[in-house]
Amino acid sequence: MNDNLRRRFHRRKRVLLQRIDKKKGKTHTPMIRPLRAKYELANKVEAISCGGIGMIMQLVQQLGLRKHINQSAPVFKLHAPYDEADHVLNIALNLLAGGTCLEHLEHRRTDQAYLDALGAERIPDPTTAGDFCRRFDGFKLLLLMQGINAARKKVWKQQSDAFFEQATIEADGTMVETCGEKKEGVGINYKGQWGYHPLVVTLAETKELLYLANRSGNRPSGEGSSFYFDRAIELCRSAGFRKILLRGDTDFSSTQHLDRWDAQGVRFVFGYDANKTLTAIADSLDESAWKPLRRQRSTSKNPRAKRPNYKEQIVVENGYENKKLRAESYAEFPYQPGNCKRPYRMVAVRKNIDVTTGQQFLFSTEKYFFYISNEPKQEKQSRELIGDGNHRCDQENTISQLKASHALTAPLDSLESNWAYMLFASLAWTLKLWSGLMVRVKGNPGQKKARKRLRDRVIKMEFSTFLTSLIQIPAQVIRSSRQLKLRILTYRLGVENLFTLSDHIAMPLRT
Repeated sequence: MNDNLRRRFHRRKRVLLQRIDKKKGKTHTPMIRPLRAKYELANKVEAISCGGIGMIMQLVQQLGLRKHINQSAPVFKLHAPYDEADHVLNIALNLLAGGTCLEHLEHRRTDQAYLDALGAERIPDPTTAGDFCRRFDGFKLLLLMQGINAARKKVWKQQSDAFFEQATIEADGTMVETCGEKKEGVGINYKGQWGYHPLVVTLAETKELLYLANRSGNRPSGEGSSFYFDRAIELCRSAGFRKILLRGDTDFSSTQHLDRWDAQGVRFVFGYDANKTLTAIADSLDESAWKPLRRQRSTSKNPRAKRPNYKEQIVVENGYENKKLRAESYAEFPYQPGNCKRPYRMVAVRKNIDVTTGQQFLFSTEKYFFYISNEPKQEKQSRELIGDGNHRCDQENTISQLKASHALTAPLDSLESNWAYMLFASLAWTLKLWSGLMVRVKGNPGQKKARKRLRDRVIKMEFSTFLTSLIQIPAQVIRSSRQLKLRILTYRLGVENLFTLSDHIAMPLRT
């Protein structure tokens, strides 16, 4: 960003802050006063509401994503006229431009300014996009995921050495409900929900989606997870991560694979079913083996006051049965699962629960949670393993963002075609994360601090916030024979972040 542009940003920001300042602004009421509106049609000027899409296209070009997609999943014998990358990017960019479903591709393809911003003559319509998804099977989709991961490694190469200290790979299943009655592969789960049950494998440090596998709605969460864990381990090893940690809940403690992962030097922390054997061992432990578990609380200097729990008030008033946690403790012992040839660390968490109805105390009970791990004791204590197991819950936020971006939906008629759509659409979330990871934390101390703050903010940002603050910015589209310019038509706080992201994406890649 040059000095002239920076000065213009400062000037616009100063004027805006003065306008919205309560002390300096106008005091008359009402503030929102409808004016008489008159519409006109511009003759030559074209504009789009998603001016930030140019930054995404710049990222696609810089990483060579088109080439990786076309080489990894060649499903066409002839490109007439679209190639594979046209279709994949078309679905992902639709979500980044504010669309929520396949039908919204019709709005994109009939918007001349949008086509100019993409540098496209035309893009596939919804029917053609659906037909493309039906061309894929599980093997071709795996190849496509490998192609996207090849571009992902280019992004990882731009990171500092500390980035490669550890890769935490997490897996979980989630329900994608559908009301369709003629969708092949749907199933009903134990909650009575109809739909699909995709497996989601992510990288905890960056919230990136590494692998996605669609399954019927009645399949268990951990089914097939070991295969995708192995692929993710291979990916992270080839990228240069020094330590790899696997995390998952009780459905992912694949005991038949623990010895193999341990021999490979892979660490793991999995939840484990509280079966009769483990519960009996925990009950037989001496009371001195149990230590009180104190959860880490907020360290803020000005903690917020606790708000009343209105749900609990209703439970008490209506005399419902209420379970309240009184205390927690933990203990550790060695345990060898039946499918393993060596024992591992088993950490038990005991929860003491008081059961009441209304104001009347009924009884106290205990509930156990177990975690199995091969982490050495000298590196991680039992409390740290419990923390690792609990931190896996953050993956739920990543899955919720995939759903919020409308990537985890089932608009088509078969399991594999919906799998393909989910994979193509989830690329929108991936591109959002990559745009943040491309920010280089370098320069003087002030620049480093600002750039790290921007990088972390984009990575942690919700998808809807990312669209509102960095993508859905009105811009004039000026297209010439050799160049495309997107002229931002408005100023609001944070617009300069778009220019910063664009500048960093344009920097030469580290190879």
